[in-house]
Amino acid sequence: MKGVLFKIGLGAAVAVMLGFIGLYLVVFASNTTDFSDTKSIQIPKGTSFESTIDSLYAQDIVESTRTLSLMGKLTGWGNQVKAGNYNFERGQSNYDILQTLRRGLQTPVRVVIPPGTRKDVIAAVVASEMAFEKEDFLAALADSSLAAELGTDTLHLFAYMMPETYFFYWLTSPENVVRKVKQSFDSFYAENAQGGNAQNLSADEIVRVASLVEWESDLVSERPTIAGVYLNRLRDGWRLDADPTVQFALIQVEGQKRRLYFRDYKIDHPFNTYLFRGLPPGPVTNPAPTAVAAALQPEDHGYYYFVARGDGSHTFSRTLREHNRAAADYRRRLRESASSN
Repeated sequence: MKGVLFKIGLGAAVAVMLGFIGLYLVVFASNTTDFSDTKSIQIPKGTSFESTIDSLYAQDIVESTRTLSLMGKLTGWGNQVKAGNYNFERGQSNYDILQTLRRGLQTPVRVVIPPGTRKDVIAAVVASEMAFEKEDFLAALADSSLAAELGTDTLHLFAYMMPETYFFYWLTSPENVVRKVKQSFDSFYAENAQGGNAQNLSADEIVRVASLVEWESDLVSERPTIAGVYLNRLRDGWRLDADPTVQFALIQVEGQKRRLYFRDYKIDHPFNTYLFRGLPPGPVTNPAPTAVAAALQPEDHGYYYFVARGDGSHTFSRTLREHNRAAADYRRRLRESASSN
């Protein structure tokens, strides 16, 4: 009898031990697939626990949906999963996965805003990394109340979307993305505007000048010189005669950028600085920090003209005669290059 009781007790002990081992494995053993790099998943608002598990399996993150589902239901943690963007590493257990999801331990997404582009492109780039759509971001840029809150208007707001790398939580609203980017611009502006600027221009006016500089040249070393040309013209009451404003006007009318012809310089559009004196009514693109810095701290010189050299740089001139000569040289080089090809 004692032998029978011993065997029963031993069997029970073994069963309990195996149960604890099984429970330990369900809770703490790795439940990820054998991926090499970190994997991410986006969980939209309102997603059920079972749908979340299905997504983790579909993206080849978890090995066993059954054990993850079981633990989530037994602990109640499955009902506490929060929406967001999450990163997972190889070797994480069901406990690790559920703790990440229930505590909302999100990983920010990386958003890179490109320089010198249109607002619809900016919106598409930002939305591609966020939970909202392109149209939502465009609506935020067109929100007059938001623009006023940020010290500008809807004509200028998109140009304050300073090209830079930003990190946001995936569920951040488009309005808060705009706020953060504008705040980043404001910090940069304050650092570079100490002592004011030569013509006491407002921030909106500086952004307009910077947008012209951005469009004119990718050569960072030339940007202060180009800014100086435009500001010299503005100071002396000249027309800016800025090609970017004509290009911008054509894009508004025709929907695309193309080569300029002589007739285009007569386009009746408020942005055409060949027809209207002063700065254009708004920016033509979103300027990079180097263009903004150039507009705030332009080179002090006597240049009023510049023409492309064909290699990305420009020839700067003080008089119209010098400028015409430089332009003729450029056209001659173009003809020679065409004939040699």
